[in-house]
Amino acid sequence: MEVEGEQAETGKSVMCVLTDPEGTTLGGTMYLPQNVGPLQLQQIVNTLLKNEEKLPYAFYISNQELLVPLANYLEKNKVSMEKTLSIVYQPQAVFRIRPINRCSATIAGHTEAVLSVAFSPDGRQLASGSGDTTVRLWDLNTQTPMFTCTGHKNWVLCIAWSPDGKYLVSGSKSGELICWDPQTGKPSGNPLTGHKKWITGISWEPVHLNAPCRRFVSASKDGDARIWDVSLKKCVICLSGHTLAVTCVKWGGDGVIYTGSQDCTIKVWETSQGKLIRELKGHGHWVNSLALSTEYVLRTGAFDHTGKQYSSIEEMKKVALERYNKMKGNAPERLVSGSDDFTMFLWEPAVSKHHKVRMTGHQQLVNHVYFSPDGLWVASASFDKSVKLWNGTTGEFVAAFRGHVGPVYQISWSADSRLLLSGSKDSTLKVWDIRTKKLKQDLPGHADEVFAVDWSPDGEKVASGVSDMCNCNDEPATSETVHIDC
Repeated sequence: MEVEGEQAETGKSVMCVLTDPEGTTLGGTMYLPQNVGPLQLQQIVNTLLKNEEKLPYAFYISNQELLVPLANYLEKNKVSMEKTLSIVYQPQAVFRIRPINRCSATIAGHTEAVLSVAFSPDGRQLASGSGDTTVRLWDLNTQTPMFTCTGHKNWVLCIAWSPDGKYLVSGSKSGELICWDPQTGKPSGNPLTGHKKWITGISWEPVHLNAPCRRFVSASKDGDARIWDVSLKKCVICLSGHTLAVTCVKWGGDGVIYTGSQDCTIKVWETSQGKLIRELKGHGHWVNSLALSTEYVLRTGAFDHTGKQYSSIEEMKKVALERYNKMKGNAPERLVSGSDDFTMFLWEPAVSKHHKVRMTGHQQLVNHVYFSPDGLWVASASFDKSVKLWNGTTGEFVAAFRGHVGPVYQISWSADSRLLLSGSKDSTLKVWDIRTKKLKQDLPGHADEVFAVDWSPDGEKVASGVSDMCNCNDEPATSETVHIDC
């Protein structure tokens, strides 16, 4: 691949080094003709990696995607020919999600604001939680309500599907949790009580660690997190140690639990006895949101965009483990935290208790952070009305998406990591193109602020919940609804 002496001296080639997102060099230093572009680089990377099946890659120089031949890039950016050009190659999804462009359904039913929406891991069902104290399960084929799940005494603040799709858990402002059977809409037992204040987050144990899914963890305003067993129908471990409200919780792929709190710390817990392993400090104000680099495969388990179903739990666990290992690679699981102090931190908790990078740029509190499904990007939503994009490996700032005229509440990624969805107080949904760093689509339809958004794991639909209704995107909303965009 290397060309010596005279070709380099002619000025028609440039000295380059190819690296993966983690910084590992591929093939050493090489001289490449200046007319080489992304297509030729894809061939080179596939050859060097000895890929039997040719895979798509994107290429970045200084966090800027290379879309033209090297000569054009060098001329435009006035890059010195004497320096070695570092080109980062990033694998792309082999499938492509069709852009969402219309509201296909507005599903009325809730009588108060829709506070949470979540697609099932296989993308076949949609659940919503509302201020009317109910959880609703929707049929995505007919786009009509399947079940109205009653049992909560107060607002349903958060919902979470088990990665095997067998359970849905909801948490309320009263502090109780209810586990539902999505096939019947019935509770699988009595409400789970123990928290003294409202539920702020729910996360399930990954299916590659334990199948069928039995355990989940809940976070509460009362300062505790609790691990529950749905088979035993009780709390098995209480994670106490935070001095203020626990605002967010994630169950990691390595088997540990991460909790973020208003006490400005993130705590890392082991899950057999609930012992504190590590404390991550650095934020100067409340921790609002946590995101894991492996989150997409943890959420979807064995399910992917193909829609394949599994006949046995053993097969499901095996495929989920393969997907997790492939996603994680040789690098440690990464964690990002977003805070009221306007900043974010990138951590590698398995490696160090100290943050890897401090990520600054937002002008108001960071409300939501989310890794892309491929783990290469981090997106952040802020009350400063912007969405920002960061390199998921280095934490470097990449781009700011501006267009919302109100605080941005929540964001969600397409399964191929090429598109990003944001929902705002300004009553709009916006779809951003990661390659062009520009607005791809404006999705109107809501008459009030958009509290919750989710993109189905199969990439086919987007759901949004608001105080005017829960929507599946197509027509104007007129009551408390869910919008579904297709």
